Amino acid sequence: MKERIFMCSPEFYGVEYEINPWMKVGTETSENKSVTNWNKLKELITRLGAEVLTMEPVKGLPDIVFTANAALMYKNIALISRFRYKERQPEEKYYAQWFKGQGYQVEYLPENMSFEGAGDALFSGEVLYSGYIPRSDIEAHFFISKLFDIKVLSLELVDQRFYHLDTCFCPLKDGYLLYYPAAFDEYANKVIEENFSEEKRIVAQEEEAVKFCCNAVNIGNSIIMNHTTDRLKQVLKEKGFDTYEIDFSEYLKAGGSAKCLTLKI
Repeated sequence: MKERIFMCSPEFYGVEYEINPWMKVGTETSENKSVTNWNKLKELITRLGAEVLTMEPVKGLPDIVFTANAALMYKNIALISRFRYKERQPEEKYYAQWFKGQGYQVEYLPENMSFEGAGDALFSGEVLYSGYIPRSDIEAHFFISKLFDIKVLSLELVDQRFYHLDTCFCPLKDGYLLYYPAAFDEYANKVIEENFSEEKRIVAQEEEAVKFCCNAVNIGNSIIMNHTTDRLKQVLKEKGFDTYEIDFSEYLKAGGSAKCLTLKI
C-alpha cells in the first residue's frame, strides 16, 4: 500500500517570532529558495513511491508549513496538536478542518495539555516514542496511551536546540534508529538502548545533528535529509539505506528540516 504524506506549501513561510533557539527575528528567508526546495522534497517523495496530499497555507501563520506538528496519526484518527506557544495555536483549527475534510476521525487533547503531534511522537513498530518538556507535557503521553490503547515510552529532551523529538530521533525501516544521544537525559538513553540493539542504533555526531540529519524522511530503503557528512552517508549505506540530500538551510533558520515538512498519514 502506497504511503501517504501530508504537506503544506511554504508561500508564507518566514521567521516572524522566536520560539526555539534557531529562530532569530530579523533573519531573512528566501521565498524562492524555500519554495524551490520544498518542491524538490515533494517531487522526490512522489518519485520514491509515496503519495503527497497538500493543504493551502494561511497568511500570518509562517510555521503551518511544518505539518509534522499538525497531529499524531493512528489508524484513521488524527489527534490534533495543542501547541505550547500562542504563535502556533491558530494553526490547530486549519489542521483539524483539513483532516475532517479528508475523512479522518479528529480527536483533541484536554485544553490544559501541550502536545505537538508527530514532532514529539514517533512510532517504531507498535511502540510510540514520545518526547517531553520543551514542547509537550508528559501527561499527554498517558492520555495518548489510554486513547489509542498503545504502549508509549517517554523520552526527556535536555538540549534546547533539539526541542522536538523528531529533531534528534528518527526511527527507520526494519527497526533501525538514527539518533543523537546527547539530546536526551540519562534515563531516556537507557530506554533507547533497551529497545534498540546496538546493531540497530545509528548514532549521529554533533556536526551532523545540528544540521538536522535526524529530521529525515524515511520511505522504504530511502532517506531524505539535509546535506550531511560522508561518514553518516556511508554508515547508512552499510545498513542498507540510500541517502538523498536536499538543501533545507532556509528551514533550519526556523528549526526545521525534511521531517518537519511532512506528516505520514
